[in-house]
Amino acid sequence: MRTEATFRALADLTRIRILRLLVSMELAVGELAQVLGQSQPRVSRHVAILCESGLAERRKEGSWVFLRLSRAEGPGGEVLTALSSLLHHMVEADPELAQACAQDRRRLGEIREAREAQAQDYFAANAHDWDELRQLHSSDEKVEAALDRALGSRELGRLLDVGTGTGRMAELFAGRTERVVALDKSLAMLRVARAKLQNLPTDHVDLVQGDFVDLPFDAGEFDTVLFHQVLHFAQSPAAVLSEAARVTRSGGAVAIVDFAAHSREDLREKHAHARLGFTDEQMHELLVAAGFSPAAPAALDDGELTVKIWVAERLAPRDERMAS
Repeated sequence: MRTEATFRALADLTRIRILRLLVSMELAVGELAQVLGQSQPRVSRHVAILCESGLAERRKEGSWVFLRLSRAEGPGGEVLTALSSLLHHMVEADPELAQACAQDRRRLGEIREAREAQAQDYFAANAHDWDELRQLHSSDEKVEAALDRALGSRELGRLLDVGTGTGRMAELFAGRTERVVALDKSLAMLRVARAKLQNLPTDHVDLVQGDFVDLPFDAGEFDTVLFHQVLHFAQSPAAVLSEAARVTRSGGAVAIVDFAAHSREDLREKHAHARLGFTDEQMHELLVAAGFSPAAPAALDDGELTVKIWVAERLAPRDERMAS
């Protein structure tokens, strides 16, 4: 972060308004243009200056580009924290800026409402299929409570929610995490998750498009990796769990919520299930091969399909264990 570039970026009312908006939530460049009442090319030029200064950063998601406040470590992060406080005082001291920011907040409310309406439309279009599947197993409330028990009192730290779907798991466990990353391959589902998670602090949650067989993260980046009703979509569960192990730190954990082995062949065609659940033996072998140490699984068997919860600890790589 360069001091000269930082102050140059702040020498414009529109860029200050953009930073104030980004304190509240991550926004697409088109959404920023809508809130500010300016053309997208003009807003894009302001965005470029903010990114070059290190105050903001872009993230591409399909054909959309989202903007958020930078998350610099060390002194850079301290500057950004101080800047948030400075922006607040600037708004209080400048009536013109305060009026513009108040108008921005009203328009931001419209963006939130539009996201929620879009999510509801998606739910309405897919509700029948989801309800049909839910009728086959324990209620969501029971499953969530069982997962909470299975995770116990462990610190979730940096949590990766793989195949976040509606964002429910990320929402449920956000309060127990240092940071949560909600990942999904589907742009449609990410839009749904964004609507659900948009009230969480912007520095606490990230939404990322990605594939569970090729996770876009560094090795050991997460303390906890969660698969909630996701692994049965994998053509190669072993490859998926190997990737999960790669991004999980030693001593971290993976939690898997999925079906016990069953014979409902219709789920392959109706719901694109690649696997008809897993036996405990299969899951144990998969986890051990990936470098995890499994605990005893939990089961919810009050429906036609039994829901299982497997939790396992990430072991240190073999060469590290031999060295110690």
